[in-house]
Amino acid sequence: MAAVSGTGDRRRPLPRDRTALDRVPLDHATLSFYYPDIRMNTLATPAVFDRLAALADATRARLLACLERHELTVGELQDVLQMPQSTVSRHLKVLADAGWVASRETGVSNRYRMAGRELDAGARRLWQAVRDDVTRHPAHQRDAARVHEVIAGRHAKSQEFFATAAGQWDKLRSELFGARPELFAWLGLLDPGTTLADLGCGTGQLAEAVAPFVREVVAVDESAAMLRAAKTRLHDVPNADVRHGTLEALPMASRTIDVAVMSLVLPYVAAPATVLAEARRVLRPAGRLLIVDMLAHEHEEYRQTMGHLWLGFDPPQLEQWAIDAGFASARVHPLPALPGTKGPSLFAASLAVPGRAARKTPA
Repeated sequence: MAAVSGTGDRRRPLPRDRTALDRVPLDHATLSFYYPDIRMNTLATPAVFDRLAALADATRARLLACLERHELTVGELQDVLQMPQSTVSRHLKVLADAGWVASRETGVSNRYRMAGRELDAGARRLWQAVRDDVTRHPAHQRDAARVHEVIAGRHAKSQEFFATAAGQWDKLRSELFGARPELFAWLGLLDPGTTLADLGCGTGQLAEAVAPFVREVVAVDESAAMLRAAKTRLHDVPNADVRHGTLEALPMASRTIDVAVMSLVLPYVAAPATVLAEARRVLRPAGRLLIVDMLAHEHEEYRQTMGHLWLGFDPPQLEQWAIDAGFASARVHPLPALPGTKGPSLFAASLAVPGRAARKTPA
C-alpha cells in the first residue's frame, strides 16, 4: 500500500522511487506517519533527558550543590551566588520542574532544598557524577564559604534576639506555651510498656497527659462527681481505665502497677501511712510511687474551704511512713514556687519498691 502525504482531504501517494522521494517536501505529520519512530520519540521522552537538561547549566549545578546540604531562601541564594532575584528564581523553577528541588513555605518566603530522598537511584547516580566535577570548581568553593556566612548570620540573629529578650524570656515563653512546658517532655522517659496508676485522679488531667506515653493508665477516685468528669475527659483515650475506689482499698490486684502517682491527695485522707502501704501492695518489684503535695503550712482555713485533714507534710515524717510501708527508699525534694502562685510550697517525693524490674513488652 502506498504511503500518503499531507493532511485533510487532499492526499497523494508518496513516490516509490528514492530519488523522487527526495524531491518531495515532507512536513512533520507526513514523516511521523511514514516513519513511526519519529512519532514515538515525540510522544514519550525519558525523564533522564529532562534531568540532564536541568543540570546542563553551571548556575543550576551550583544552586543544587548549595541546596544539597542546606535549606535556603531565594534571598539567601542571591547572596551566595551574587545574582539577581529573577535569575535565581528562574533557575530554581527549572530545577523544581525537573524534580531536583523541593520547597516549603515559612511565613512570607519559601525555603528550598534538594529533593534528595524523593530522587530515584538513577537521578542520585546522575547527580553524583555532576557533583564530583562541580565541587572541584573554584566557584563552588566561594559558594560554600558564602553559605557558611548565611548560616552564621542566622545564628547571629538568634543571639541578637536573646541578648535583648533575656530579661523577658521566661514571661514570653509562658505567654506563648504556658507554665513549664518542658516538664511534659520528661514523660517520654517512661517505659512504653508501663502500667501507671493515677491514684486520686480527680478530673483525669494527669491521666490524659500520661496516656500517650504508657501502655495503660488506671485512674482511681472515690468521688462520683470527679469520676464523671474523668470519664468525660478520658472518653476517647483507649488505654485509660477509670475505676471507682478508695485509696485505702485500691480496686486492683497486688503487683500489677509499675508506677503510681498521687498528686495533691494526701491532705484529704485520714491515715496517709495506710494509703502508702496500700500503694506499696499494688506496685510491682522495682516499681515507684511519685507524690506531689504540700509542705507543712499554716493555712488553717483550708480545713474549711477545701476539706483538708492535714496541713501539709514534713519530709522526715513522709520518709518514715514510706519505710514503714515497705518501700526501699524515699527521696523528698521541695519544688520552687511558680510566679503568680498563692498556695503553700510543694514537694516531690519518689518512693522506690525493692526488687528488679521485669522486662515489659509494649502492647
